Amino acid sequence: MPPSFALVDCNNFYVSCERVFDPSLRRVPVIVLSNNDGCVIARSEESKALGISMGAPFHEVRGIVHRHGVRVFSSNFPLYGDMSRRVMATLADFTPSMEIYSIDEAFLDLSGVPGKDLADYARCIRETVFKWTGIPVSIGIAPTKTLAKIANRIAKKDAKQDGVFDMRNPAIQGEILHRIAIEDVWGIAGRLGRRLREAGIDTAGRLREADLSFLRRRFGVVIARICQELKGISCLPLDRVETPRKQILASRAFGTRITEYQDMAEAVASHAARAAERLRGQGSVAGAVMTFIRTSPFTSRDAWYQNTALVSLPCPSQDTAILIGAALAGLKRIFRKGYRYQKAGILLLDLAQCGPTQGDLFTRSDPAREERSRRLMRTMDAINRRMGRGTVFHAAQGVSGRWRMKAGNLSPAYTTRWSDLPQAR
Repeated sequence: MPPSFALVDCNNFYVSCERVFDPSLRRVPVIVLSNNDGCVIARSEESKALGISMGAPFHEVRGIVHRHGVRVFSSNFPLYGDMSRRVMATLADFTPSMEIYSIDEAFLDLSGVPGKDLADYARCIRETVFKWTGIPVSIGIAPTKTLAKIANRIAKKDAKQDGVFDMRNPAIQGEILHRIAIEDVWGIAGRLGRRLREAGIDTAGRLREADLSFLRRRFGVVIARICQELKGISCLPLDRVETPRKQILASRAFGTRITEYQDMAEAVASHAARAAERLRGQGSVAGAVMTFIRTSPFTSRDAWYQNTALVSLPCPSQDTAILIGAALAGLKRIFRKGYRYQKAGILLLDLAQCGPTQGDLFTRSDPAREERSRRLMRTMDAINRRMGRGTVFHAAQGVSGRWRMKAGNLSPAYTTRWSDLPQAR
């Protein structure tokens, strides 16, 4: 049986999450802003029609927002993450195998769905996801992941398709691919697109018809693989196993400029705690911690300064207290008074899977202490997962919050905070 992939993509995902809990947002223009309310990162169809572009700085579209009554929201990532988890859990009921590609996209393997019209099956998936989560999705079906990406684009853009497009017919593929610009093919960015155009390949259809040995010789195996995918030959299987990260970064730009060491220390400690949580989530330990700070490179009013400090741990660890201690030791070496800092962060390095570790010659192993540490971290993570992030935290993270991001239009934490639960009257 030939493979059949479905790409399920949530429509305007961040805006859709806001609309689930606020019906007054339906059929009105809505945008969601990035960290510190800087740029537009999600738009409703009504906002797109007003000419608000993706990535536009908010100050440049403020006039449109005021004239047309556009509803504006700060990014609420705990809400979006929780809604994504619900959508993915719903999709998992419809397939034996799936790949979560991003927070709002997933590939489903529909090859093993016998005796069903896959377009009808996809419509059933679409209706179920909307009924159970309130999130609208579009679904593209094709024999390869690359073609499924194109099919999904058509399902989303062409209103006649009603959110589902089946692209398994080779005759349909040939007709459509000649209308797809080469830069719109999954995996081909602008620079590579320009090189392909210089070789006379300006559409997906021309790439599909190109000589395979020529592509491999001039552009490499990746383009040759995309060519095969466009021909309907599956070369990209589902990626079912999440590969552990080799580094973990936690950083944010501050909502206001930071000048005092104590505020900076609280920010760095909070980043270290967040990174430690991710580290434990993938079952790893870190061997070193890098701390970095900087002023803004985009203003001439503030003196420019940036610096980094690397602290190696005697024994690899995933204990938040140890990682915070290392991050703050690095901060003490690089912090200088007199600057208006705009950003800080930490990077966990030398990651390895949990297990027996090799310490240095001068460190005595203490199994009892290590076991207490593991139990404490498990307990903290369990409490924060159940009661909300930050329910319990280390004192070094502080409570002032002066360094935190701007979020002047933040929606309630509808699904992760008891006090923000929607009320039915």
